[in-house]
Amino acid sequence: MFFLDLLQTLEKWDRALFNLINNVLENSFFDVLMPFLRISYVWVPLYLFIFVFVGLNYKVRGVWWIVFFLLVVACSDMTGTNVFKHNLHRVRPCNTPELFPNLRLLVVCPSGYGFTSNHAANHFGMATFIFLTFRHIFKRWTWIAFLWAGAICYAQIYVGIHYPGDILGGAALGITFAVLYSYLFNRFFGPLPQKL
Repeated sequence: MFFLDLLQTLEKWDRALFNLINNVLENSFFDVLMPFLRISYVWVPLYLFIFVFVGLNYKVRGVWWIVFFLLVVACSDMTGTNVFKHNLHRVRPCNTPELFPNLRLLVVCPSGYGFTSNHAANHFGMATFIFLTFRHIFKRWTWIAFLWAGAICYAQIYVGIHYPGDILGGAALGITFAVLYSYLFNRFFGPLPQKL
């Protein structure tokens, strides 16, 4: 009984926070920016820059860094879809009829389930892996990766396709794989040298 009450309370909080971000905090600038932020191909130049930078500066070790980076994304994405979405079947807010009167949907609503958010899993996985493998080199600058991931995840809620709980679950999943693979990378290949 306690567990059921707890789940219902968390669901209420999740919907209330979703309504706050999606509806109450809406503004014309974010209406343009947020749909743009969540488009995957927008970030392709950034990914290419990271791969070229790492490959040119760290040679063979850099190639392995890219492999582990891609493993973080692949494992986060596949686990989010095949383990959570296909088994938990949590309906997205944009597919929930009782939310329609106040829902602001700024993009096409995906047909799949919402928990966990693969955008959150992938981007927080990438951000955490970058942080854990580069923080000794770029110090405080590596925190920018989390701001980037956070902005993309906020956009997922703002445009109406994910609950905050979907984002938190996805972020936790991505961070878990990033911690695992950064540990394995540092153990097998050692920390990246500070001098480029």
